Amino acid sequence: MAVTPSEAVDPLQFFREHPEECAYRTLTPPQRIAGMLGLVALAVLLWRWPAATLLGLNGAAIVFYVAHSLYKLWLIWISMSRPVALQFTPEEVAKLPDAQLPTYTILVPLYREALVLPRLVEHLSKLDYPPDKLDIQLLMEEDDHTTQEACAALRLPPQFRAVVVPDSQPKTKPKACNHGLYTSRSDLLVIYDAEDRPEPDQLRKAVAAFAALPPQVACLQAKLNFYNQRRNLLTRWFTSEYSAWFDLFLPGLTACGWPIPLGGTSNHFRVPVLQELGGWDPFNVTEDCDLGIRLHKKGYLATMIDSTTWEEANGNFLSWFRQRSRWVKGYIQTWLVHMRQPLALMRQLGTGAFSSFHMTIGGAVVSFLLNPVYWLMTLLWFLTRSGLIASLFPAPIYALGVFCLLVANFVFVYVAVIGCLNRGYYDLVKYAVLTPLYWLMMSWGAYKALAQLITRPHYWEKTDHGMLGGAS
Repeated sequence: MAVTPSEAVDPLQFFREHPEECAYRTLTPPQRIAGMLGLVALAVLLWRWPAATLLGLNGAAIVFYVAHSLYKLWLIWISMSRPVALQFTPEEVAKLPDAQLPTYTILVPLYREALVLPRLVEHLSKLDYPPDKLDIQLLMEEDDHTTQEACAALRLPPQFRAVVVPDSQPKTKPKACNHGLYTSRSDLLVIYDAEDRPEPDQLRKAVAAFAALPPQVACLQAKLNFYNQRRNLLTRWFTSEYSAWFDLFLPGLTACGWPIPLGGTSNHFRVPVLQELGGWDPFNVTEDCDLGIRLHKKGYLATMIDSTTWEEANGNFLSWFRQRSRWVKGYIQTWLVHMRQPLALMRQLGTGAFSSFHMTIGGAVVSFLLNPVYWLMTLLWFLTRSGLIASLFPAPIYALGVFCLLVANFVFVYVAVIGCLNRGYYDLVKYAVLTPLYWLMMSWGAYKALAQLITRPHYWEKTDHGMLGGAS
């Protein structure tokens, strides 16, 4: 039965209850003042001491590159030497009696997803879980009549519910998810995207994991990967990136006890904790990343489970580009929101986690923005042998720059290669070697994100699904 708009909860409940942690405002007044003072100070330094200022900026950027590269290499080493993803054998999962399984809410936000809806229902129907303990909510926007009509044409199994989310701003995935969360009466909850194909026993594995873990562990992140890895060059690059991120980086963060930026799907939660936190920020366009930080600030932990949800790699460049710029925009939003009170954040996270937050969230954005600058400087140097560029690289900075060129770039390529090897995608290794071209595309998306943060901070750029089919 569809939920009518009159039965809807307050879509801005999170903003009203937690305004200090909401991305409704991009910058607070103190942040605006600090930013303006910083720009004025930089302008004065460039006016009075241009050479020394440029040299200092270049040196700081090079040191950042070195630190960021070593940080990523460290996380990979930790993840491979101290595996943390919880594993359960089929026999252990089968021992869970159906009568003792907790109730489970599955939220599936849908917007213009009529094309993939039949396959979604088919795959979620294959979950190995008692149907009478499932509440699968198909969350459709009120103005999305096409998806509603496609849903009405299906004969939904009894564990599915068609839920209409009232039309309101912001029109984002987290707002739709909050609609389902605020009315959930289940013990556990998970989010799946429209094109997802979770492994059938994933819910049972999550139940076993929560039962074995202390209440402080409030979230389990399943691994994500793609079922159409080999469709084209872009899907191959995307697969190598995801394989490294979910199989190496996030387990490394987990092993260190640091906050993890959650993936946008296959996050399993204890419902009371999620409701205590107020759910997702409807104004943050990477609500998953933000929620991972908020969990850690409140003293909760997230960890990984050894189960994979298969998704559709975005193989259309324009669609991928929109998705990537939204992700980067959300990372900037997340960094700005949690840096409104930096000293309080340091106390809440601890020194190690605080540093990791900057490297993982802020560092990724800074890398994307800096990369084109240094590629352009390198090109201009080879073309012009510019004395200005040479003056920015005295011996110590030049040595670090060479390290970045030879070692740091090798690290990032190595990460992509290891991600493919770890997943058994041996045929994708040769494409992972070409990932510097992929970085260029990501940097382009980052600059778009920076511009859109100013002009359309809460605009959710829709990811198109079902464009390339599902075959590998």
